[in-house]
Amino acid sequence: MSYIYELDTQMEGTDSRYWEDLLPDALGLIFQNLSLQEILTVIPRVCKSWNKAVMDPYCWQEIDIEEWSIGSEPKNVDRLLRMLITRSSGSLQKLCVSGLQSENSFNFIAEHARSLQTLRLPRSEMCDSTMEKIAGKLSVLTFLDLSYCIKIGPCALEAIGRNCKFLERLHRNMYPLDVEGKLSQNDEAHAIATTMPKLKHLEMAYYLVDKIGVLEIITSCCKLEFLDLRGCWDVKLDEKYLKEKFPNLNVLGPHVVDQYEENAWEDSSDYSDSLYDYESLDGMWDDEGLELQSYEGSDEDSVYGWPPSP
Repeated sequence: MSYIYELDTQMEGTDSRYWEDLLPDALGLIFQNLSLQEILTVIPRVCKSWNKAVMDPYCWQEIDIEEWSIGSEPKNVDRLLRMLITRSSGSLQKLCVSGLQSENSFNFIAEHARSLQTLRLPRSEMCDSTMEKIAGKLSVLTFLDLSYCIKIGPCALEAIGRNCKFLERLHRNMYPLDVEGKLSQNDEAHAIATTMPKLKHLEMAYYLVDKIGVLEIITSCCKLEFLDLRGCWDVKLDEKYLKEKFPNLNVLGPHVVDQYEENAWEDSSDYSDSLYDYESLDGMWDDEGLELQSYEGSDEDSVYGWPPSP
């Protein structure tokens, strides 16, 4: 709540104004500077107008629960995701969530994706058949992240390329263990090359591709400006040739030493949903009779990790 406090301090000495009287759209802009935790657990309790504003679709055009969803119980990720997407009322433009497993959730996202431009689904359990079904509803995507999705293959990428005509940025990074046992992913490189000509940014770290697969991509995707090839050890490109033929292309790798974050390899079975009390969250959305009042806090705050009283 420090952001709102700073604004309130700056307004002292000026014309008298009341936060609860601001238009919902204006409040929505301010609330976007707060954490998801504060928006869900504090803002609705402040006053009726703030509760109404936080229910407005304007607050949920961008939904980013990626960090929280890592290590959270899948059923709770699905539940929170559905609640927030429903609140967006079709205005959702950006969605970031990690480790999504349920096919019903993928379908639910697609059903509400008419304005969706950025979609990050790293570590998800999506497979080719699911993507082939929903790709047609993701037609306005410009940025897609399917990194570490081991069930995705060339069929899914082809479906994306044929349906997402505005796609400019694709993240398809892998961990070395993800590709263990595979002989080649040149078929995926071919799918990218033949269906995604407008790509400007492509990340495919630790892909099992060779020089032929990469050259097919960079010769077909003429607008490509950045290509991440870290860990693609079989790719041996002539730097002089690249500079002459593709002067606007910046290639990273393949021989780049990097270090994985420790939490990327942790077992996510140790769920940590202490930030939210899901039963009480549902009540917050439906409490139309909430009047102007202060959030006094309680002993439960320390249990659920709620922030202190604003």
